[in-house]
Amino acid sequence: MSPRSSPALAPVALLTAAALLLGGCTKEESTPGAQGMGDDRTLQKLRAEVDRVNQGGRPTQGPEATRGDPNANLAGLAAGLDASGERRLSLPASNETVHVDTLAVKLTGLESSHSVKGSGKVGLTTEELFLRVRLITQNVGAAPLTLDLDGAKVVGADGQQYTLARDAQVVAGTRPLRRTWAPEERTDVVLLFELPPAALREDGLHLVMQGSGGDVRIPLR
Repeated sequence: MSPRSSPALAPVALLTAAALLLGGCTKEESTPGAQGMGDDRTLQKLRAEVDRVNQGGRPTQGPEATRGDPNANLAGLAAGLDASGERRLSLPASNETVHVDTLAVKLTGLESSHSVKGSGKVGLTTEELFLRVRLITQNVGAAPLTLDLDGAKVVGADGQQYTLARDAQVVAGTRPLRRTWAPEERTDVVLLFELPPAALREDGLHLVMQGSGGDVRIPLR
């Protein structure tokens, strides 16, 4: 995971930091008689900023005091996740089943988010995006098959590679990456990667899985 990733912050601190990102209260909002209306406007601005960021936009720069705070953007992003959660991405038009040795693999879902939540209050937040890749797998061979998915990666059209976000995998509580499929066994697999928002807007993004016969590619975008 990139150095900019950070554990998710407490809800109250997140809301405060997100408000600072938007430039704080206006003079009208700070007067006693307009406090309720000011709070509503601030909440509307927060929600609009959250929607914009979840579409891949960069967080709004706040006043000078927040520009020097390296955690301010992360705080705002984590606060936004509490409101909007993951964003589902459309699957590619060509979504054929591929085979990694005797394991049949098909893409079933793609979601992006700035945070990954675990059990309780455990979570991770990043200024990049976590990409959750959902697969359905089945061993179509006559013998058990053991595969290690630790080497799976996402590759962009320009050849840029993004390896598994292992700490995010742990927080999300996904299945072990090394496992054995019995004959005809069918199971879901979830892989998490961390990549910049711009990479999700590029054609040619694909997942690479390693089999005994070499790399197998699955188109994502």
